Amino acid sequence: MGTSGVAVESQRQTVRHPPPARIDEDACFVRLRFILVTAFSLFVLVQVATAQSPNDTCDLPKDLQAVVEGKYPATNIVSLSDLSDDDKRLFQKEHDDSCPGLVKVDFYGDGKPTFALALTTKSQAIPTTKLVLAHQVGANWKVAILDKADGPVPAVWSEKAGEYKGVYQHKIRATRPVIVFCGYSSWAVLYAWTNNRVAKIWLRD
Repeated sequence: MGTSGVAVESQRQTVRHPPPARIDEDACFVRLRFILVTAFSLFVLVQVATAQSPNDTCDLPKDLQAVVEGKYPATNIVSLSDLSDDDKRLFQKEHDDSCPGLVKVDFYGDGKPTFALALTTKSQAIPTTKLVLAHQVGANWKVAILDKADGPVPAVWSEKAGEYKGVYQHKIRATRPVIVFCGYSSWAVLYAWTNNRVAKIWLRD
């Protein structure tokens, strides 16, 4: 008798691995672009801050610059580097990093561009510094000297309208912003536009 057998087919068990996760290339590109743009923006800001000169605050409008250079050659607007160490410290204490030789001031009260300038000839043995007032009328600049000082380089700035008392009991009641021309070592003079003229008093002498 033949022996009947049962054929057993061994089946291989196939191990199925999950498919690899799909990389969202679009999202990666967006993130990378954001990082690059941010890094570039920071780089530009750093470069601009580094390249910016402290003298930028002493820059005049180009048309006024041409007038000043033509009328007052061999002079320059007083900058922080022109002041003595003590005067520089005093100026920055009150005015931060403003330009000590240039201030925009509505001196006449007409709202037209007006600047007070301290122009110095520091290259000379004894510097001479002129206080110049520039007022734009139409397309032209009217430029005139208010005062001048010899010796250590002074600074100029503006104060608000109000009543000011001088060292000789003189008073000025200013209805518009005023100009102060100051030699920190010894003197300070205030100028105001009152009664259609420039008036001045000594704040310190």
